[in-house]
Amino acid sequence: MEKDETTAESLSWSPVQRERLSTCANLSDYAGKKRKQGTGPEIMTATTEDKEEEDGLGSLEHSKDAEEPSNKRVKPVGKGSGLAGLMAPVKTPSLKRLGQSIQRSISFRTEARPLPMAPVRVRQKASSFPRRRNSQLWSDTVENLCQDLSAREIKRQEVIYELTQGEKQLIEDLSLVKKVYYEPMLKLDIMTESELGQIFGTLDNLIPLHEDLLTKLENLRGSEKTVGEVGPTLLDWFPCLEAYVTYCCNQVGAKALLDQKKQDRRVQHFLQLCQESSFSRKLDLWNFLDLPRSRLVKYPLLLKEIQKNTPAEHPDLDTIPEAMDILQRIVSEVDRKTGEAECEFYRQGLTYMEEGQRLPEIQHSRFLYCHGELKNSKGQKLYVFLFELALVLTRPVCPEREGLVQFQVYRQPLPAAHLLLEDLPDGEGTGGSSFRGAFNSVKNCFRVSSRGRSKVLSHSLQANDSFNKQQWISCLRQAIVQSRDSQSETLRQSSADPGLCHIAELSLNSDVEMTDT
Repeated sequence: MEKDETTAESLSWSPVQRERLSTCANLSDYAGKKRKQGTGPEIMTATTEDKEEEDGLGSLEHSKDAEEPSNKRVKPVGKGSGLAGLMAPVKTPSLKRLGQSIQRSISFRTEARPLPMAPVRVRQKASSFPRRRNSQLWSDTVENLCQDLSAREIKRQEVIYELTQGEKQLIEDLSLVKKVYYEPMLKLDIMTESELGQIFGTLDNLIPLHEDLLTKLENLRGSEKTVGEVGPTLLDWFPCLEAYVTYCCNQVGAKALLDQKKQDRRVQHFLQLCQESSFSRKLDLWNFLDLPRSRLVKYPLLLKEIQKNTPAEHPDLDTIPEAMDILQRIVSEVDRKTGEAECEFYRQGLTYMEEGQRLPEIQHSRFLYCHGELKNSKGQKLYVFLFELALVLTRPVCPEREGLVQFQVYRQPLPAAHLLLEDLPDGEGTGGSSFRGAFNSVKNCFRVSSRGRSKVLSHSLQANDSFNKQQWISCLRQAIVQSRDSQSETLRQSSADPGLCHIAELSLNSDVEMTDT
């Protein structure tokens, strides 16, 4: 039943922590997303915009136009040549998130000695979609800045303007996704309507939601383009963000289906053409589908900045905290529901070789700490899930019929409350087991074990690199501590209520003898 682990190209083999919607850092690989943009044929500008790009993606392009005279000893002829700008590869993946500064446009132009006239270049027809984001500040839109405005008030107006522009850009991107991706794929029968519905989810419902907020924010601007009170408007609108619960929960299955459909050549070719077009700013489809989630986690940052720069006597100081409470409640709910949806999605993808592998801890887990590829002591690639209450080692397999990748449970899962974790220094032996590979040196290894009724259940595992190893160790320690605390609390309650005794015995009934792997 074992199949080649390389059959699923869509899997991300590094430890991937679940997408948290909190503003603090986590272990997901969503950090550092970069947004690339197109340039004109003569001058190259590179713009990064952290606070205006709701998903935290920046864009950077480098390009140089240079011309050289011919070095041949013949009649001089003008020779034009262009050096294409080098672009850093886009790195997608996993919330982290938002940059901390706004960088202005900078231009790069090669200065050289006078050159012969270059051939006239034919400009291409401009795209109907913007090729780069507008990094304009609020102060740039005001012709005669009022001298009575303090530096603090100017900063406050800048943040409100950033909030407004962010809504405008999000609406443009979501509308673009519908027009450029959804409708053509449906019309060309690249995907079925059902498949597109699963991938795009309730995206259509979010567009009018943000159009409403944009209209309200623009109506707040006075004759001098300043905004007085913004708190009541946000307090009234933020409850509409409840719609994000459904959208973000659907993203778990949507991402898996999209990765699976990319194996189809027609889908892959269409998405590639779109990504290479100017309107995409070198972003793929999933970058666009993830924009609403990224926008959601930016609202608290913007509100804190508005509150920070609001004078003590301003009426917004009464309504902004209330709006913040509503926003934090919704973000927490989306985070919790998304975690439950992700846990359920992968739990349904598990297949068991033996009935004894179905630990109650797996079924009672509400979320995943992290998941990704590790190697065992035999050099076999395993896909490991660290659920809330159990560590599960699996081997990914493709079903006979076309569908999503499933995960066959490998050996016996280990309850998190009974786990023992050992960090193995590089080059140290692994207790009688040797890692197979091209080199004898053993690096980035750790061991997890759990004592059963007669033997120690042990797994010696190897991460891809030292950073991934530390991610796993950090998540495992967190899972062990929280599981033991939860188990202690359950035992304390069960001593007072005999009806809860069966919950405390979940881990005791799941131990099975097993040797080290």
